[in-house]
Amino acid sequence: MFDRIREDIRVTFDRDPAARTAFEVFTTYPGLHAVLFHRCSHVLWNHHLKWPARFLSTLARFFTGIEIHPAARIGRRFFIDHGMGVVIGETAEVGDNCTLYHAVTLGGTSWEKGKRHPTLGNDVVVGAGAKVLGPITIGEGSRIGSNAVVVKDVPPRSTVVGVPAHIVRGQRSADEQRRQATAKKIGFDAYGTTQDMPDPIANAIDRLLDHIHAMDTRLEEICAAVRRLGVELDSTPLPELKPFEGQSPQTPKSTDDGEGAQPERGGGHPGNS
Repeated sequence: MFDRIREDIRVTFDRDPAARTAFEVFTTYPGLHAVLFHRCSHVLWNHHLKWPARFLSTLARFFTGIEIHPAARIGRRFFIDHGMGVVIGETAEVGDNCTLYHAVTLGGTSWEKGKRHPTLGNDVVVGAGAKVLGPITIGEGSRIGSNAVVVKDVPPRSTVVGVPAHIVRGQRSADEQRRQATAKKIGFDAYGTTQDMPDPIANAIDRLLDHIHAMDTRLEEICAAVRRLGVELDSTPLPELKPFEGQSPQTPKSTDDGEGAQPERGGGHPGNS
């Protein structure tokens, strides 16, 4: 028991640069306290002392702000940094050398009995505010980004971010590498780690709009050059791009002869008016 406590304290020094002394860690770190409480309550649970186990876990939640069900299986060298708001469900399994930050939830998505909480492999890191939900498996060495919502299995040694979470790093196929190169070319950044921290999706859309505008300008120049050569082109105007006002288009009014006005048809390219 004392060897395990010393091991948990050493892990705190390895993963938290703010830790100064073993006495400070042992007396002031709620993540360590929650793990120690859980190891005791888990023993009680396995000896069929259900109520004492739940009562001890409730005391741990009161003092640490971390709720770990006594039946959850926690591996060695488990570290919870800050810890406030962490919830680990009954059938959750956490491997060795895992790290959880504050407000992480290892929760379920069903009220049915049986396995309903996630399984974390060894060396998994879950960022602050992330929600890992359902009986899914997070592969060994994976990283879950802050505030991600993970509802599907994650392959080993992958990084996932977003809502719902998607893989942004890992072993990619040739198609995935090509798509990643294209996304980088148009300015999409999954982490949004540029200096001014713009929204990555808005940044990608802005780049696409700039590209479309450049294509429109180039197309007009080409059409003008072709006309100067004496070639007749279709003069049907393209539909005008009007500001969007959040309303559906109005139904075309009928003409005097009773026939409905036909919508104006133009080319397939949305050019400038």
